[in-house]
Amino acid sequence: MAAEFLSTQDANWDLDRRAFNLLVDQQPAGIAVPRNADDVSDAVRSAAAEGKRVAAQCTGHNAAPLGSLSNTVLLRTAGLGGVQIDADAGSARVGAGALWGDLVPQASELGLGALHGSSPNVGIAGYTLGGGVSFYHRKHGLACNRVTALELVNASGEQIRVDAQNEPDLFWALRGGGGTFGVVTALEFDLLPLPQIFAGALLFPAEQASEVLHGWHEWTGAVPEEMTSCGRLMNFPPIPEVPEPFRGKSFAVLEVIYCGDPAEGEGLVAPLRELGSAGMDTIAAQPPAGIAELHMDPPEPVPYSSESMLTGELPAAAIDSLLESVGPGSGSQLISVELRHGGGALSRAPKDAGALATLPGSFLAFGVGFVPVPAAMAPTRAWLGAFKTSLEPYYAGSYFNFVEETFEISQAFSAETLDRLREVKERYDPEDRFHSNHPLTG
Repeated sequence: MAAEFLSTQDANWDLDRRAFNLLVDQQPAGIAVPRNADDVSDAVRSAAAEGKRVAAQCTGHNAAPLGSLSNTVLLRTAGLGGVQIDADAGSARVGAGALWGDLVPQASELGLGALHGSSPNVGIAGYTLGGGVSFYHRKHGLACNRVTALELVNASGEQIRVDAQNEPDLFWALRGGGGTFGVVTALEFDLLPLPQIFAGALLFPAEQASEVLHGWHEWTGAVPEEMTSCGRLMNFPPIPEVPEPFRGKSFAVLEVIYCGDPAEGEGLVAPLRELGSAGMDTIAAQPPAGIAELHMDPPEPVPYSSESMLTGELPAAAIDSLLESVGPGSGSQLISVELRHGGGALSRAPKDAGALATLPGSFLAFGVGFVPVPAAMAPTRAWLGAFKTSLEPYYAGSYFNFVEETFEISQAFSAETLDRLREVKERYDPEDRFHSNHPLTG
């Protein structure tokens, strides 16, 4: 049975072309909805016969950099689901349509963890191809470097298996180089033996933000690599979708995830609990699946705008600048401004790593604001600009998955890595059949 193709006349057209960011108005030349790898091959060959490109997309996260899709078939991979876990081997095989929310609970029941992101509704494939910053990244590095094999449809519509022995250069490129080399239909990767973690969040009143963020920032300098954490400023909008305890309120938030002995975690977290008067404390020993909603990401598509950067070590003055720009009293209504603590394993290239072996710097900064009406865009961009300006003196690069606009790709890869990625792209997709959100020629 051939892949299902949709046109503007189909009832599901608007739903299937929708991106996660509702401000992105995707207008593809057509939509293909495959149910298996054979359907993907069919879609790629059909597009080629019509002189069109192909853009693979599952959830539609980070779609804005794709730009115009007027000559591109949008290939929605959500139907390529399936999760298989080999508990004895500590590994998983997932279809390209699988979400982290499909895998993590199953793995957790078996005493296993995964290098998943902060949202259960993000697709495993796209997240992993772009690197994969997880709740355990300081101890275990990037998710892309735990991949052991991929199944891919290439520019000829051929289905190939890619691993360290088969197509090793392509295997290297796919691990962190993005989705520009073909349509991945399945991935295999190693899981973590992780029956229990010590994790949760502390929510402090916004007026304590300076004491909380400065104290957390100093604390990060001495914690072991088993501890990954995030310091945030959050402004929850006064809308019904936000639960009552948070609705219309602002907080300074600390998230901690310790993948070691919970008793040791208690001791490590104790100084954070003394930073102020936390109105909520959810930190406890729990299975890995218990932190699925820790980061409080929206479960459904929303209209938003964002900025991000990697930073080097931040002096106390940088925290002051951030607070002055978008903290309490600034007028900022950004839903979240966060600093994710990096370093540790992110700074060391594992043996036989992929294209994205490490992330430079010490923190990953991300700011996001909702844009429910057009008039909200100007102030949101102004606050995001202030956020970016406050940290720009400490800029250390860009993380592929968090850049939601067109950017100079050399900000994410070294010149040597970029040259090799481009050589692999030219070899496997010389006609540039695959349309990705961050092309290597950008």
